[in-house]
Amino acid sequence: MSSTEQARWFVLGGDHLVLLDAQGQIPQGARAQLPAHLQDAPFERFDDWDGEPCYLLDLGADADTSAMAGLRQLMVAGDEEGFRLAGRAWQLATFRRSHRFCGECGAPMAPKAGEWAQECQQGHVVYPRISPCIIVAVRKGPAILLAAHRRHYQADDPMYTVLAGFVEAGENLEQCVAREVFEESGIRVGNIRYVASQPWPFPHSLMMGFTADYQSGEIKVQDDELVAADFFEANRLPRLPPHGTIARRLIEQCLADEA
Repeated sequence: MSSTEQARWFVLGGDHLVLLDAQGQIPQGARAQLPAHLQDAPFERFDDWDGEPCYLLDLGADADTSAMAGLRQLMVAGDEEGFRLAGRAWQLATFRRSHRFCGECGAPMAPKAGEWAQECQQGHVVYPRISPCIIVAVRKGPAILLAAHRRHYQADDPMYTVLAGFVEAGENLEQCVAREVFEESGIRVGNIRYVASQPWPFPHSLMMGFTADYQSGEIKVQDDELVAADFFEANRLPRLPPHGTIARRLIEQCLADEA
């Protein structure tokens, strides 16, 4: 890596924080343009963006993050590729942080040459964890099922979104959709259809998006997951997730199908 090489620089620290430039974007340019204390840091190449290499540096959970911003800021700003690559960088950094010791023999682990993996002295190799999740928009005639989740609830201006959950061992994606919807809302669904997927770095998920049709049941929210849930038509929607999220894409597609 030369000091004049044009690249994108992903500097991470704390909990899902990333260094952004004055325009709120991932720093781009020569290494010499970075803050002085980062110019000799041990960056690692992990991807490419429009023909330029992407380099990663994780300053750690206890780093000084006063000059950093939340990863979600890229998504809210509409920088989809910046958010995607920053999310990939975070998942790789999270993997390194959480796999410092071998889960099989307890020995220290180190990066494996030639691939993004960790290896111990006994030869045990592990790869970045990916957690499969489903996310689903449930339609009932012209209305869509939306819920306010406890983990990001704001009483003065609650955001409503579609339902989601992790896939359990031994079930397929369609079974997970049906189970999660019923557990969280008391609703039975059918006609489950795959739409698209999105990597989601909170902390290492792969969101697989579906739509489904209401079959039966009355809404009864799972109190430890949801604050409220209801069916909403297009003319009375609450505050929705930002553009760039698969949740927003599912909501818009579901409502457009009914237009």
